[in-house]
Formats: sequence, structure tokens, C-alpha cells
Amino acid sequence: MPDRPRLAITLGDPHGIGPEVALKAAADPEVQTAAELALVGSAAAAKGWARLLGIAPPGEILDTGGAWTPEGIGTVTAEGGRQAMVAVARAAEGCLAGTFEGMVTAPLSKEAIHRAGFAFPGHTEFLQAQAGAPPVVMVLAAGPLRVALVTIHVPVAEVPRLVTRNAILDTLAVLDAGLRQDFGIERPAVAVLGLNPHAGDGGVLGRDEIETITPALEEAAARGLAVAGPFPADGFFGRRAFEQYDAVLAMYHDQGLAPFKALAMGGGVNVTLGLPFVRTSPDHGTAFDLAGENVASPDSMKAAIHLAAEMVRRRKGA
Repeated sequence: MPDRPRLAITLGDPHGIGPEVALKAAADPEVQTAAELALVGSAAAAKGWARLLGIAPPGEILDTGGAWTPEGIGTVTAEGGRQAMVAVARAAEGCLAGTFEGMVTAPLSKEAIHRAGFAFPGHTEFLQAQAGAPPVVMVLAAGPLRVALVTIHVPVAEVPRLVTRNAILDTLAVLDAGLRQDFGIERPAVAVLGLNPHAGDGGVLGRDEIETITPALEEAAARGLAVAGPFPADGFFGRRAFEQYDAVLAMYHDQGLAPFKALAMGGGVNVTLGLPFVRTSPDHGTAFDLAGENVASPDSMKAAIHLAAEMVRRRKGA
């Protein structure tokens, strides 16, 4: 089908479940109908995993080199981290060059990539650098539930310093533009969470909401964005208030992603907004403890591929 978006699918860490979910998803007829896929990573790993899983080898592999043996499955190694990151870099280069219209990344291990010498906490920050450091926003999406983050992969102790008025405003601007462009929402309504318990409780439990978050929301509203908050995170998710909004903006990683994964784990998609190309990923990690047992579900990877294809079509105006 000539209108199928061409997507790069990275294999992730070759010792985790990334190759398994990538191969299973790529073999799905509905996925093949939605997009033209090219697996990016070690051809030895892709073919070895295909044999292990009893799946026909993928039709197209962009080989980035690297050896693989089944004995390494389930282990965290520098070589696994290197192979994962080389594949991501090659896929990003292909997207920037127009060879691919988007990319879907299988999970990698942050420990493994650090062992391999990559000074990035994850995919999002690495791809941001590859693309020339545009402002980006990490969003987890599952149907109408979308959770974005002001801070991403940073220690909790550093979060208050990083949650600034400008950081909130910049995140809201990228989020609003991405919801319009990539999700087709004409006027996105965004709920913003507080930083402290009970959203500070009038300053008793912290003044970040009074001195930083509320002024940022007032400025965002003055710029024409539809925002509301700050809301206490626990009650907001507990009463399912997110159903009234197109997205939720959390201040830090676990504040937003813990409830998201409790609600949608296994069916969610990680999206990076703000890049000059489409990038999605499944909502789970490498699961080294499950690798090699042929039990990993490809559902989140399938969802990531379908969403990437939809996003490409929207960007093309199809």
C-alpha cells in the first residue's frame, strides 16, 4: 500500500524483551497494513531472536552490527547498551534524512547505556540532542488519557529546583502544539497538577503552587492556552478527573506515570512531542527477567506503531 508511512523500529537492548516485542509486532497483519516497517539494529540479534521465537525473520533489517548469542539474554551489559543506542542513532539519522517518516523505539536499559559510555538518561534526551536540542515533552498516551511531564529522568531531590515558571510555560507550549498537530485536537484543554501534597494546601505544605505554578498558568491562559489547576494529584486521578481534559501535566516522573501505568500499563504509548520527526515507544521497559521466555506481550509495541503511523498521516495532512 503506497500510503503506508515508512517507520524505523529499533530493536532496543538485544538482551531484553525489545527484540521479542518488535518482531511479534512486525509480524502482525494489522501492523503491516498500517505501516511499512524496517527493523534497525543488529541483524544477528534480529535473526537469532526470530529463530528463538519461531517467527519468520523480518523482511527488512537495517543492520547496525554487533554479535548476539542467546546466552546473553536477561543480562545487563555495555555491549547491549551500545547496540541499542547505535540503532536509535541510525533510526534518528534516517528520520532526519527523510529515509523514514517516523521511528518506534523498543526498550533499552539506562544502566546498560551508561555502561556503554552514553551520558543520556534515556531515549527522549538522546533524540532531543540528535535533533539539535529543540524543546521536547514526554507524553504517555492510552486512548483519551494523556499524561505529560515537566521534568523527566531526574532525581526527585532536584525536581523543585527544575519546576520553574518558564519550564512550565515551555512545556505547555510544546504540549499544546503537539496535541494539535499530532493528535488532531483543535483546542486542547490541559489539567495541571501541583507539586506538593494537596497542591500545597494554601501554602501550608509548600508555596510552589502559589509562587510558581499558578502564575505560570495565568500567563499560559493569557497566551491563549486552555489550562486549569493546579490540582492535587492523588484526588485528581482518584476521581478520574482526567476524563474531562485532553491531557494532564504532571510536575515529575512518578507523579504522572505511576497512576498512568496503574490505569493503562501494557496498552500505553510513550510519545516525544517537539521533535522534527515522529517518535513513539511502548510504555514498558526491558523486562530482563522475562526475556527469552516467549511470554512478552507485543500489545504496547503494536499500539506504538499504530499511533506513530497516525501521527505521520496527520503531519502530512492525510
